[in-house]
This record gives sequence, structure tokens and C-alpha cells, in this order.
Amino acid sequence: MTGYMAVSLAGHDRNKIYLIVGEEKEYVYLADGKIRSCEHPKKKNRKHIQIIKKYCNPAVQERLLRGEKIDAGIIIQEVKACQKQM
Repeated sequence: MTGYMAVSLAGHDRNKIYLIVGEEKEYVYLADGKIRSCEHPKKKNRKHIQIIKKYCNPAVQERLLRGEKIDAGIIIQEVKACQKQM
């Protein structure tokens, strides 16, 4: 799931688009580039998000899987590109 985009389904951030920057068993770590960066991601329960499988940038996904941190500007670009497709 790391590298995919997701929409929040519950909480005060409902309907907001994030990039999944990490994952655990029950939780994922989300970044939007503005409030939440790759260094301080939001921890959210998996059942409170909807993964957008139509949009995934392979270059960004590869960097995240290698453990590299993604610049906030890149995250913002990915979120905006995903919003345009929806």
C-alpha cells in the first residue's frame, strides 16, 4: 500500500486525500505535504481510509519502499494530480 493515494473516510479530516508513506499491521502513515510531512505523518487506522488504486506514481512508490524521505513539494504535487483525476 505504501506509495498509493488514500481518502480519509472518518475523523475531522474526512474526504481529504493523502499519500501513504508507511504502514503497520492495523495502521497506515499518511502525509499531505502541507500539514503532515513525511517526517511527521498522520497515523490512521486502515479501516478509516479508502485506497485510490487508480493513481500511483511508480517513482514515488519506489523511493518510499527504499526508505527514502519524500519532499513536501512532491507530496503536494501528487495530491493535486490525484484530485484532478477524481
